[in-house]
Amino acid sequence: MQKFLLIGFICLIGCNQKPSGTPVIGFVDAFQDSTIELAKNGFVDALKANGFDEKNGSVKIIYRNAQGNIPTITQIIQYYINEPVTLIAANSTLPTITAIQNTKTIPIFMMVAPTPALMNVNDANGESPHNLFGIGENLNYIDTSFLLIPQLIRPKTGQLRVGMIFNQSEPQSNEAIKRIEGLAGKNNITITALPVNNSADVQLITAALLSKNIDAFFANPDNTIFASFESIVKACKQARVPIFTSEAGLVARGALVAYGADIYQWGYQAGIQAAGYLKTRDRSALHWEMVKTRKKVYNPEVARYYNIVIPSNFEPINRK
Repeated sequence: MQKFLLIGFICLIGCNQKPSGTPVIGFVDAFQDSTIELAKNGFVDALKANGFDEKNGSVKIIYRNAQGNIPTITQIIQYYINEPVTLIAANSTLPTITAIQNTKTIPIFMMVAPTPALMNVNDANGESPHNLFGIGENLNYIDTSFLLIPQLIRPKTGQLRVGMIFNQSEPQSNEAIKRIEGLAGKNNITITALPVNNSADVQLITAALLSKNIDAFFANPDNTIFASFESIVKACKQARVPIFTSEAGLVARGALVAYGADIYQWGYQAGIQAAGYLKTRDRSALHWEMVKTRKKVYNPEVARYYNIVIPSNFEPINRK
């Protein structure tokens, strides 16, 4: 228990005593990150819009952040199960998978996570876990995002070269790499992809990637990239290599353009679904859904730095 406290967990309301009749949400973030935090904000705002607000005592949220530590994610989920909470809100892939592995009864509402099939959590009949709800995403949008690169970048010499890094332990990241390599082959693009084990590796691996004379960096949906994005931006800027991405939230943090999910709206959509469950406690009509809000965005400051003209159908987004 002492180790559990020293990790630095925080509770938004500061007390684990549950008022009688008040629903309790266990919200877990995989790590501290300004991009996935947008999903948490959207989730909480959706609850408030539907009558569940901590300020008036209509809901209680126990918040924990694993700070990128996988064993800690398991501790958090087990803690929620022992409470027990009314539902678990899982922000990103690893908390979602961990929750699925540890409970078959408590409803799980996922966000910033791929589909159950991409997470490899479906049963032999292709059915997703019966207690898994919330909002997932497939990888179809990555095609559109990746093919923005040949539209906006001219290769330095010969064939267009794109660099990527990926965490081998993240299912959606591995699937994205396979998809992009196939897409690149059809579009005369060379891919150089290097694996990372954790955030501590990102700076060194990014430097190794940039030494290979790439024309652009593609930031795929990978939690390790989310957690270390500022160091990637710094290195790419120094090397004058623009960053393309499929994640709209990364554009505000220094990527050039993206076509992808609005992370705030992703969390909001999950929050609406969770609020509906809290009102009825009926899960018979519930099922996980695909993310609804995607958009094309660009960073004007970054576009000016690289002297790149962005199509008029892209929405400008200010860097944070």
